[in-house]
Amino acid sequence: MSQCRWPSSPWPAHGGQAEALLAHFGLPADHRLEDFSANLNPLGPPAWVSDWLTKQLTGLERYPAPDYSTARQAIAAHHQVQPEQVLLTNGGAEAIFLAAAVHAGKRAAIITPSFGEYARACRAHRLTVTEIALPAPHFTLDIDALLAGLNDIDVLFLCRPNNPTATLIDISTMEALLDHSAATGCHVVVDEAFIDMVGEAPQQATLAPLLARYSHLTLLHSMTKFYTLPGLRLGYMLAASATIKAAEAYQPAWSVNHLAAELVAPLLKDDAFARRTQRWLASERPRVAQVLTELGLDVVPSQACFFLIRPSAAQEITTDALFEQLLRQGILVRHSHNFAGLNGEWLSGAARRTCQPAVS
Repeated sequence: MSQCRWPSSPWPAHGGQAEALLAHFGLPADHRLEDFSANLNPLGPPAWVSDWLTKQLTGLERYPAPDYSTARQAIAAHHQVQPEQVLLTNGGAEAIFLAAAVHAGKRAAIITPSFGEYARACRAHRLTVTEIALPAPHFTLDIDALLAGLNDIDVLFLCRPNNPTATLIDISTMEALLDHSAATGCHVVVDEAFIDMVGEAPQQATLAPLLARYSHLTLLHSMTKFYTLPGLRLGYMLAASATIKAAEAYQPAWSVNHLAAELVAPLLKDDAFARRTQRWLASERPRVAQVLTELGLDVVPSQACFFLIRPSAAQEITTDALFEQLLRQGILVRHSHNFAGLNGEWLSGAARRTCQPAVS
């Protein structure tokens, strides 16, 4: 089998985009695929969502409430913060861009490898970017080295658990970072898009309780990932009220549609769904990691719903060749050509409830 030599730039920037890949490899558009490339809840959306959305369609005849007060109050109650500390957004992506907008023209640092939208948002708002790399193969944060590099930085972006490594910085380490950054005047933006998939241990939980102590902390959330509703676009920002007001000034009116806004409260009330997801992932993560290792892959220990993998040194196959082989066998995983620090050497595969690990 020939090795893929596709240059980096044409690779899709996100998961769940099969059409261009099928065309590039000469496969028909109806080539049967199991999609492991999008990092979504393996249990799918709550069973009640479809009927609920149908009943809400009449609301499309009216503009949403401009302040989204019902949704903001539900989020505030869920995280035990004040409604003025909440900003509803059009998915996690808008929250990222609004967080960058607040610091337009300043100096940013991004812990890499990580989601490419942080750098894109910084470029859009004229921030100069310094990358702070996590070393392969374990991608463990050196907190002392990080703190030493923050003296000339205005805002730090990081992901917890990180996408694409699925590694997690624990809360005690985050507290050390927040204490140091408060002293140096560095704002800290933490993307918690996957935090609800981690578990219930105190050191694994959301940083929301720390907002009361650290006014320079901003948290970003994506409800569309945990509830498997990426087409609906639903996220939010948590921060000090002054930061929320500053971000809100950059947000277009009615940025979030009626269906998404009205869905916030019932989603957050579904505690049974959240517990079921966390139990399933806690059970399946170690099993999947073991099987992937037995298949001859390097596997980064995961704290999310996806795994970062690559062929081990003993395997006589490149990462790109493995990607193509899997695609031809009907398995779509996520490439890493546009992740700084990975350079196409790793693949990301999401957990799926009905399938075995995405490698054969």
